[in-house]
Amino acid sequence: MKRISLIYPQREGTFLSILREATAAIESIKSLGTQPDSDTLVPLGMGAYVPTKISSNNKIVVNIGAGVAVEKDFPAAINYFEARIKEIEIALQDTADQKTRCYKQIGTGKSTNQSINAIPTTAKFGINYV
Repeated sequence: MKRISLIYPQREGTFLSILREATAAIESIKSLGTQPDSDTLVPLGMGAYVPTKISSNNKIVVNIGAGVAVEKDFPAAINYFEARIKEIEIALQDTADQKTRCYKQIGTGKSTNQSINAIPTTAKFGINYV
């Protein structure tokens, strides 16, 4: 029970984090489309940033996984992130369904165990204690 109560919230938290990141990426790309020459900060790591100016040519580099990055135009990048959001929403729903099934099985197991414990010892083992 403890393991289930740790796994599912962690998994759901990961999915929600990815959803927020994808949504923020879409909003940022849309913003770049309306303000192509804008200032930003580029993260260097460990909380260090370097200020820079974005002079976009309507192209963006998107990490598609396994260390592979591809160049996409803004609409294609937005479509990619929207597709990822749909995938994550499905995975989030599947996780919620799995969690519900597990809790139901645990509840069924507890009630079965309680029913077995309610049976007198003589009926369970065929032993008569006098």
